[in-house]
Amino acid sequence: MFKKILVANRGEIAVRIMRTCREMDIATVAVYSSADEAALHVLESDESVFLGDSEPSESYLNIDKIIDAAKKTGAQAVHPGYGFLAENPLFARRCLEEGITFIGPPADVVRNLGNKTTARSIMMKAGVPVIPGMTEPLSDIERLLREAERIGYPVLVKAVSGGGGKGMREVRDSADLAESCLAARREAEQAFGDGSVYLEKRLSRPRHVEFQILADAHGNVIHLFERECSIQRRHQKIIEETPSPALTPELREKMGIAAVAAARAAGYVNAGTIEFLLDESGAFYFLEVNTRLQVEHPVTELTTGLDLVRLQIEIAAGNKLGLRQEDIRAGGHAIECRIYAEDPENSFFPCPGKIILHREPSGPGVRNDCGVYSGFIVPVEYDPILSKLAVFASDREAARKRMLRALENYSLTGIKTTIAFLMDVIGSDAFRLGQTCTDFVDEHFSGWKVKDDALMDIAMIAHVADGLLAFKSVRQREGIEKGWSTPWNTLGEWKL
Repeated sequence: MFKKILVANRGEIAVRIMRTCREMDIATVAVYSSADEAALHVLESDESVFLGDSEPSESYLNIDKIIDAAKKTGAQAVHPGYGFLAENPLFARRCLEEGITFIGPPADVVRNLGNKTTARSIMMKAGVPVIPGMTEPLSDIERLLREAERIGYPVLVKAVSGGGGKGMREVRDSADLAESCLAARREAEQAFGDGSVYLEKRLSRPRHVEFQILADAHGNVIHLFERECSIQRRHQKIIEETPSPALTPELREKMGIAAVAAARAAGYVNAGTIEFLLDESGAFYFLEVNTRLQVEHPVTELTTGLDLVRLQIEIAAGNKLGLRQEDIRAGGHAIECRIYAEDPENSFFPCPGKIILHREPSGPGVRNDCGVYSGFIVPVEYDPILSKLAVFASDREAARKRMLRALENYSLTGIKTTIAFLMDVIGSDAFRLGQTCTDFVDEHFSGWKVKDDALMDIAMIAHVADGLLAFKSVRQREGIEKGWSTPWNTLGEWKL
C-alpha cells in the first residue's frame, strides 16, 4: 500500500480524498495556487506544495509542476479527483513514465474514452445501445448538414473531448447548424484544447441515468447500481439521487449488464461511470464514460456503505476487488445537491467573493462534503462549487424531506448561492412525483426568482445580532478578555 499520495486537485474533492487517506494511514500532499494559500484542502493535508499563479495553466493544469511536486515530496501515487487533469491521458501517461501511480484507469483507456466518437465506436462493437449519431468528427459544414438530415432534427452539436456541457449546442433546423458548430468549436477549443465536434440525435425529454462501475487489473468488473442525474443547468448536473425513480428491477438489471459490458469492452480499470440516456419508452442509450470519480459519488456510498476512494486506492495498488456482483447490496434512498457560488436569478452566473458566515447542516443521515469556511474568499478562476450536500433516508420521500430540512439549515452568506433555488426544486410537485428529465429546470424553473429574500436577510441579520449581544453580555458579566471561544469572535474582521 502507498505511504504517501499527492492529491492533484483543490476544494471539496481534495478534502474528501484526504480524509480517506487519513483513515488508511496514508500521508497526503496538497498542491495549491496563489488563490488557494488559505484553502481548506491545504489546511487538511500533511504537507503542501505551492504551484504558482492562480491561472490554472500555471498551477492545477501544469503537469510538469505537479510531477515535480510528487517527486520532491516522495509521493508514490497521485489522485487527480475530478476536473483539471483527472481525464487527461498525457498526465496519466507521464505519471507512468515517472514511476508514479496514477489513481485511475490506464492512459490508453483515458484517451479512447475521452474521445466521444471513439467511445461510441467501442460501445457499438460491444453491442451496447448507442444514441444515433456520428462516429467521427467533421469540420466541413456541408457534410455536417447531410449528417444532420440523416440523423434527423433536433440534433446536438457536441465536442469530441471534455464534458460538463461545454462545446454543446442544440440545433432544431438547418438554418442554425453552421453558427452552432462554430460556437461549439470555439468553446471546446478554449476549454479542452480540441475544437473537434460531431452530431448526435437530441432525444425528447430523456432522463440521465448513470452506473457506477469498479474494475481491477485482474479482470473483475462490477457495478454499484445507478444514479439519476437528470436535473441539470447548462447541461451540468445539480441534483443527483439513487435509486432512480424511473427504473424497474428488470430495467436496472439490464442497464447494469450493459454498463459492465461497456467497461469490459474498453479495458477499464479503477472506478468510473457509464452514462446513459433513458427515453420515455424505457429504451436506454450509451452517452459517455467518465474515467474518474464522479462529483455525485456520495449517494452511492450512502446506499451501499462502500468507500469509493478507498476502493480506488486499493485497486491502484494492485489489489483484487474482493467484491462480486452478488455481494453488492443497496438500501434506502440518497439525494445530493451541489451548492454553487452562483446566481440562479442571473443564468447561474458565478459569484466569487468572501464568505461571511458558513454554518453546515447536521443531523441523522446528513453528509456535507465541503471545501470552504467562514472568511474564505471564493476565487474567480475555478469551478464555483462550494460543497455537496447529501442525505440518506429509508425511502425517497423521507430523503426528500430530509434534504429540505438540511437546505433550510444551511447558512452561507456574503455571496450568492444556489441554496434557495435547490429548496424550490426539491420542494416542487414535479420532483416529489419523480417526474424528472434533463429539461426539468427549463420546463419548471425558467425565470426563477427567490422568494422572501428580504425576510431571509432580516432573519439572518437578527440571528447575527442576537449572537453578538449574547457574547457581549457574557463578556461583560464574567470579565473575560482573552481566550474566549465562540463563532462570533472573528466577526470584527468581517466586512458586512
